[in-house]
Amino acid sequence: MHLNPYGEYAVLLAASLANDWPPDADGIVERAHELGMTMEFPRSGDDHPQVRTVIDDWLLVVDEGDPRLRAALLNGQMAAATAYPRLTDHDGEGWHLHYRDDEKSVAEVLAAVIGVGTALHLTTRGMHRLHRCAADCDAVVVDVTRNGRQQYCSVRCANRAAVRRHRARAR
Repeated sequence: MHLNPYGEYAVLLAASLANDWPPDADGIVERAHELGMTMEFPRSGDDHPQVRTVIDDWLLVVDEGDPRLRAALLNGQMAAATAYPRLTDHDGEGWHLHYRDDEKSVAEVLAAVIGVGTALHLTTRGMHRLHRCAADCDAVVVDVTRNGRQQYCSVRCANRAAVRRHRARAR
């Protein structure tokens, strides 16, 4: 049995959706597949707005600075997802855990997977490793670096912040 990397791909998926919202439900499913989910989702006409709600709720966790309040928000979201861990061998590649039911909608699956993934990310890597970009660009940063010091969403934002600091010192 191998462990699924829910703590990384799920939180990266949530950040990707938050930072670059797809125009439709097909874009959400495509992004989920690009970032590691292999399952097919039952589809409904309101998948797009329902997933938007999941992401907006997740952003409350991202923006909460107090670790205890952040944990309480996340615990509430995971409880509302009503998914449970289950063993599966759906792809023939070995037994592994899923934190979702196979028959749920894309929004319900993502709520469960993102909740568990975020919880694993925060508990294994640190509560400080999920935040907004320090360059005030509003993007979500999922810090998966080795040293745990990622402050910016991109090299571009890091460079802009460095230029701002340099110009401020030069005055």
